[in-house]
Amino acid sequence: MKTTRRDFLRFSAIAGTGIFLRPFNAFGLASEAGKFLEKIGISTGIANSAILASAGYSFVEENVRGFLVPSEPEPVFEQKLTLLKESKLPVEACNSFLPGNLKCVGTTPLHEEILRFGESAFRRAQMAGVKTIVFGSGGARAIPEGFSREEAKKQFISICKQLAPFAQKYNVVISLEPLNTQECNFINSVAEGGEIVQAVNHENFRLLADIYHMLKENESPSNITKYGHLLFHTHIAEKTGRTAPGVNNDDFTPYFKALKDVKYEGRMAIECSWKNLEEQAANALNAMRNQLASV
Repeated sequence: MKTTRRDFLRFSAIAGTGIFLRPFNAFGLASEAGKFLEKIGISTGIANSAILASAGYSFVEENVRGFLVPSEPEPVFEQKLTLLKESKLPVEACNSFLPGNLKCVGTTPLHEEILRFGESAFRRAQMAGVKTIVFGSGGARAIPEGFSREEAKKQFISICKQLAPFAQKYNVVISLEPLNTQECNFINSVAEGGEIVQAVNHENFRLLADIYHMLKENESPSNITKYGHLLFHTHIAEKTGRTAPGVNNDDFTPYFKALKDVKYEGRMAIECSWKNLEEQAANALNAMRNQLASV
């Protein structure tokens, strides 16, 4: 869908309300989970929905470019909607928002292209019932060598402020995902992500806590406590090898406790490497449930 300058100005005008500082569950855009980590899903293709449903999961987390195909014509996306009708589970989240060539920061940021891509993604997300778009996209947001970090931060906040009203138009929440330093050189902690979310200051631009990235960066669960009111979505995997919960028996309970303490009622997706999804899926969910029962 083509984004006009008039549309951009009209939707930008509704940003910056300041109301996000209250607990997010106060709004109609709450994740609809209702209870502490009641909705657990897996980041995988919709073709695996039957495996997930059989193992006891609640949703699929798909891929923006693979499922919503924002740059493709409508008939291509209609094929994805046909697959969705046959799915055993809903697709409630999509990750990998921007391709690496759509640079958010640097000497030639492609903000107009990102806005067009984003509106297409959000519109199709609404059509598919997707609640949140995960904004990791390390390649797109990485700061070029030698470029001012402060300027990059300003550029990133600017594009996020422009994207948020379009997400609001289609009733979708953007969830900013901090990534570990091996994957990106910008926004590497829940604390950094929380500061960006506060600067963007829009209810459709929220925070994601990925326990795998937190473990990789030795980030304290206390940052979940501090920024928990900004959370909309979460991810999880074990630290070594990004394996599924239960493979190495990593202890997630400090992070689960922090999420429970902030009354988090959103979703959690396992985003990991699988040796055999069909064989491992149920065990991973059981491992999580056992730890959750202890907090």
